[in-house]
Amino acid sequence: MQNVTSLRTVEWKNNKVIMIEQTKLPNELVFVEYDDFNQVANAIKTLIVRGAPAIGVSGAFGLGLAALQSKATTKEELLSDLEDARKILFATRPTAVNLGWGLEKIMNAANTGETAEQIRELVISTAKKMAD
Repeated sequence: MQNVTSLRTVEWKNNKVIMIEQTKLPNELVFVEYDDFNQVANAIKTLIVRGAPAIGVSGAFGLGLAALQSKATTKEELLSDLEDARKILFATRPTAVNLGWGLEKIMNAANTGETAEQIRELVISTAKKMAD
């Protein structure tokens, strides 16, 4: 029997989102790397990432990137930036139930943070847990 390495459709590595470019399958296995939540939004919209669970996790990771991209120094500013990013991500596939679920889960976690830095940590750690 051959040893097969498990592949993740989407993952978080070094503060970047790595996805399998699913429009290339089954002929090629291509990975794409994103460091901007708008890139993740485009990947969801253009079907680079497919499948309900992967779309939900991609949205969550997109909010992780938005949290890192934000220059906010206060809780209120960061929550506002995250809400703006959430709207953009949600608009990519508004009928995708898992996308709405993933975004809501991240926003709920973010709202429990006391500081901007704590919110950033909560957003990323919650998204990583969703991917596991």
